[in-house]
Amino acid sequence: MHEDTTYETDDFQLPGVPDAFQRLWTPHRRAYVKTGQQDYTKNTCPFCAAPERDDEGSLIVYRGKNAYVVLNLYPYNPGHLLVCPYRHIPNYDDATLEEATEIAQLTQKAMRVMRVVSKADGFNIGMNQGKVGGAGVAAHLHQHILPRWSGDTNFLPIIAGTKTMTQTLDDIRTLLSEGWKNVE
Repeated sequence: MHEDTTYETDDFQLPGVPDAFQRLWTPHRRAYVKTGQQDYTKNTCPFCAAPERDDEGSLIVYRGKNAYVVLNLYPYNPGHLLVCPYRHIPNYDDATLEEATEIAQLTQKAMRVMRVVSKADGFNIGMNQGKVGGAGVAAHLHQHILPRWSGDTNFLPIIAGTKTMTQTLDDIRTLLSEGWKNVE
């Protein structure tokens, strides 16, 4: 935290000067954000293509009736999951009651599984809706489930542009898929 010092001149604050907000600058993510925000169609959408391939190749953890659970290819933390409806819809309010219910149920199950298999201490859960809402694949609804552990953030992403991942995506997918079968 910074000292309670103000650097105001007249009625505005100078840019780059400390204020009440804590900011995490991650310019290395800009390359993904720029290329990740494409206008996907049903024919080019990675979330439509994933269920057409095998689970290991697509990193699918579980397939439900209306939605499936897949590892994020660009995870913030090990075990970063996405819950996606099979239908190519952009917004949460486009989902049917059955789709929304299953997305909620799969999210709850994913949390229980991650608490057991990876000892997650907490979670960030959310949906980014539309390009301006931060969705990398705005054309296909998906919910993020990001497991968190006490002390999981450190200086490496900021100083070295490096994120520590303790397991490969294949290993995590196998662990979660097996856990899915054993956790109620």
